[in-house]
Amino acid sequence: MSPLPYQILKIELFSRHAIRVGSFFLLFACAGAACGQRQTDATAQVAPLSQDHAHPDAVTSLRDLLAEAERNNPQIEATRQGWQAAKQIPSQVSTLPDPQFTLQQVNVGSPRPFAGYTNSDFAYIGVGVSQDIPYPGKLRLKGEMAKRDADVMQQQYESVRRSVRAGVKSAYFQLAYLSKTLGILESDGQLLQQVEKAADARYRSGMGKQQDLLQAQLEQTKLLREITMHHREVAKAEAQIKQLLNRPQSSPDIEPSELPDTPLPYTFDELLSYAKADNPEISGAHKIVEKQNLQVDLAHKDFYPDFNLQYSWQRTDPTQFRAYYMLSVGIQVPIYRGRKQRPELAQAEAELNRARSGAESQTQQVAFELRNEFDAAEKTTEVLKIYREGLLPQARAEFEASEAAYQNNRQDFQALLNAFLDVLKLDEEYWQSVADRETALARLEQLTGLSFREEGTKR
Repeated sequence: MSPLPYQILKIELFSRHAIRVGSFFLLFACAGAACGQRQTDATAQVAPLSQDHAHPDAVTSLRDLLAEAERNNPQIEATRQGWQAAKQIPSQVSTLPDPQFTLQQVNVGSPRPFAGYTNSDFAYIGVGVSQDIPYPGKLRLKGEMAKRDADVMQQQYESVRRSVRAGVKSAYFQLAYLSKTLGILESDGQLLQQVEKAADARYRSGMGKQQDLLQAQLEQTKLLREITMHHREVAKAEAQIKQLLNRPQSSPDIEPSELPDTPLPYTFDELLSYAKADNPEISGAHKIVEKQNLQVDLAHKDFYPDFNLQYSWQRTDPTQFRAYYMLSVGIQVPIYRGRKQRPELAQAEAELNRARSGAESQTQQVAFELRNEFDAAEKTTEVLKIYREGLLPQARAEFEASEAAYQNNRQDFQALLNAFLDVLKLDEEYWQSVADRETALARLEQLTGLSFREEGTKR
């Protein structure tokens, strides 16, 4: 019985993995009739594919990307400029209002300028200045409130900075996972070729079924689909990183390094303590509470009057009349307390209570997120150990045993194929778990201000 002809698969992948993927499927094509007669020995070995998926000279370190993001990211720059602008306000609002200068000229008996100036002491030229003076303490409180606003803007800047860094890390780890699994797909493709060869040998000997051979070919096509989908996800992750770095989307692609195995040297209570002391959302919420406390103090001050000081000099004919000097003090009396000052105080107290509740809510939210990410990182560490010490070696052993049993006609093809699919699935799941753990650690770094890696130190 002659073997079934194979179709030569051709695909053009316009990415940095195109040559590797093309050579990978060329081996599939060479396994078909177009490259010559198949070997009948089901145990024949296929020449191993190169596993050199990363070019060390082209690898971009995470440290470099984070530094570039902090320099070039427009969100970081926008919030930094907002903070710098807010720092200019305290001196403005804590300074006395600008004085007002006046020039007067009064005539007597005629609209002509200086009429009566020489014969009436009611005609004069006058110069004056007036200054509004708020009740003592008001300007200081306004300056302190503006400082708290600037502090809130500083915390917003820090929050955006950390968020961008976490976004770069998350996309970078996803890119590293995809790069790793592309290699896994190519490597496990060799196992699939062994499965297909075994099915072909048995089919040609009359001991196997055509369905088994067709199913092996179907899995080859599915593997091609997986590689193509991985390239699409690679493009998405690279586009996200370039956006965060403010790079053109047409710039060269990013080659990630290997996924790290970052330790978590802190307990949850230690991380929570760091978060309460250094989380920008919590710190910003407490700054708002401080500002509202000052607002209540200012509302109490508004029950007291403000002042206006005026001084003027008036000059008539110096040969006949003496000059006039006038000092006056004005008082702005808050007589509408029931309709103005008391509602203002009630509003400030309500805003203070709201700010306190907001700070408590923010603290609880951070603690909740910290607990989630800590548990995710900790449990994933245990899962990775199960993969390394149990699932992965067991799946490989099962596949090798199934392959030997199938070749000796002690097991059907479906069991062998299932064993192969288990190897492929567990390999991908393992590296996805590694990427998920690193992403959880990046989120913990964002929440606490700590750094578990070499790319930075605690702020």
